Amino acid sequence: MQELRPRLKAAAAMVPPGSVVADIGTDHAYLPAFLLLSGVCPRVIACDVGEKPLRNAAETVKIYHLEEKIDLRISDGLQKVRPEEYDAVTVCGMGGTLIAEILAKALLPRDVRLVLQPMTHAEDVRAWLCRSGFAIRREVCVKDAGRVYCCLCAERTASPVPAEPGYYSFGTLTGATEEERAFLKKTRDRVRTRADALAAADRFPEEQAMLRQALDYYERNYQNDRKRRL
Repeated sequence: MQELRPRLKAAAAMVPPGSVVADIGTDHAYLPAFLLLSGVCPRVIACDVGEKPLRNAAETVKIYHLEEKIDLRISDGLQKVRPEEYDAVTVCGMGGTLIAEILAKALLPRDVRLVLQPMTHAEDVRAWLCRSGFAIRREVCVKDAGRVYCCLCAERTASPVPAEPGYYSFGTLTGATEEERAFLKKTRDRVRTRADALAAADRFPEEQAMLRQALDYYERNYQNDRKRRL
């Protein structure tokens, strides 16, 4: 089996053993193949919006003789997958805004596990999860091809999860690893740049206020802890 990229390995480690996974934006279906060949999952529904990615996925299926275990579907997000067909979702390698939009349009099973690896704007993913009644159970940061990415998993709760703007930006990360510290600092710098730009242009005061709250959250939770050396 071809070696998985670190960000996909992190996602695979969050998939519950024995679950049937709907992998959205599967492309070459490397993650589904890994989950099946390593015995994590008995079956995977691999979806992509385009025909070319599905052809790539079909090649992987053929190479590893997984025709009976991987169901390939052209689907815009989860639109062509019924809720009763799966109990975990993986969405990796997309922007956070797009991931949130895909989830917002889906009819998800009640006890679904969401495993998400946004390439950008993880705050949009966290905000959607909290507002939609999902609690983040775990987050990890990994270095992949010179960049640091965040991967998280979430499960449904009984009601929306209250959170402040800083939580959307920084999530449950503690700064315990070098990768987490790098990701937190990069996120802080991006939030600060956006806040300063809006202030200079005297635009969007509500967004400015939320960004400043996120920076305050960073100061309270990370900057004052010297052991984390952010």
